[in-house]
Amino acid sequence: MNVLVIGSGGREHALCWKIRQSSSLEKLHALPGSDAMGKICDRVDLEMSDFENISKYCLDNNINLVVVGPELPLSIGVTDFLAGRGIKVFGPSKKGAKLEYSKEFAKEFMKRNGIPTADFRIFSEPSTAKMEIKKMKFPLAIKADGLCAGKGVRICFEEREAIRTIEDFMEKKVFGASGERIVVEEFLFGEEASAMAFVDGENVLTLPLSRDHKRVMDNNEGPNTGGMGALCPINIATETFNQIQEDIIKKFALGIKKENIDYKGIIYAGLMLTKNGPKVLEFNVRFGDPEAQAVLPLIENDFLSLLYSSASGNLRQEKLKLKKQTCLTVVLASKGYPENPETEKEISGLEDLENSSEVMLFHAGTKFKAGKWITSGGRVLNLTVLGDTVDEARQKAYFAATRVKFEGMHYRKDIGLY
Repeated sequence: MNVLVIGSGGREHALCWKIRQSSSLEKLHALPGSDAMGKICDRVDLEMSDFENISKYCLDNNINLVVVGPELPLSIGVTDFLAGRGIKVFGPSKKGAKLEYSKEFAKEFMKRNGIPTADFRIFSEPSTAKMEIKKMKFPLAIKADGLCAGKGVRICFEEREAIRTIEDFMEKKVFGASGERIVVEEFLFGEEASAMAFVDGENVLTLPLSRDHKRVMDNNEGPNTGGMGALCPINIATETFNQIQEDIIKKFALGIKKENIDYKGIIYAGLMLTKNGPKVLEFNVRFGDPEAQAVLPLIENDFLSLLYSSASGNLRQEKLKLKKQTCLTVVLASKGYPENPETEKEISGLEDLENSSEVMLFHAGTKFKAGKWITSGGRVLNLTVLGDTVDEARQKAYFAATRVKFEGMHYRKDIGLY
């Protein structure tokens, strides 16, 4: 098969790395890709929103499957456009993508389909939100309705914080149009987990649970980020996993079928494991980042076969095979991330890691310039390792982290401890 991966970050680098291992792969393309991804596939110099030319490229190059990495092209309808021209896509339709790009739509979908989630209210007027917030019990989670790159959620412990958040989101528009409507939720207590499953429109195949570490600093302190590291699998009771499978993943599959949502790809449920059972915090409509980097190395199946079966509606024929190991990813980030990351810093120490049998090195925000690797984003590198235990994986990952250097580099030291 000829495959095109859309995206350019650490998740897409990991997807390309995994697809490359498939015996059924003929040629791999990435759009726009990155300098690092260019070492393992052909890069396509097109914008992710240039559907007409993407379609032409797919037809000219006999692309058998398009795999969409990030949420943005899904939210503007890349799947609908390509599928309309007979091109097979791993990624949901625009209506399916609304489960991520509108938190209001996602919450209402959960409510209609009996999927456990936090109680919530929707507001479109800041004055009403400020008035109603005074009657609510704190802490509360306040979420911008639209896409905010994983940063549009604030936990408010008192009324003053909530008022300031409403002003930031709805009046100052710190997230632009994404914050014009907000979702205000009861705060859920418990442990967080990420559940991802392949979906073919009807059938599901659930991957092992992982855990993202969202806060920028150790001990889960500081602002939310796109993710500072991930662990897979996490220690969870079989009963709890079965609950997630039955009450969330399977109800999701029934819901999309009942509501006629064309959905062939990955569903990601961000969960809180509460004393009253698992509840959904949010849906994402693509592989998590950095969760994908910690999950994909554990899959022993032909990964391209899983992607193609999902896109073709033939998931029933697949059975998941997994390594009996732990996988851990540590994100190396730029100074100032997540608010104002500094870039254009030279990176040293990558040569040994690129040739290491112990470390899978996924580039998230780098470029190759004048013979040197340079930082080009907030999250710069993902160091991913396998171990027989969490402690072994942590030891390998953090030893690898000491070998990389760039000005202002920082990373959490507690990935895998929560």
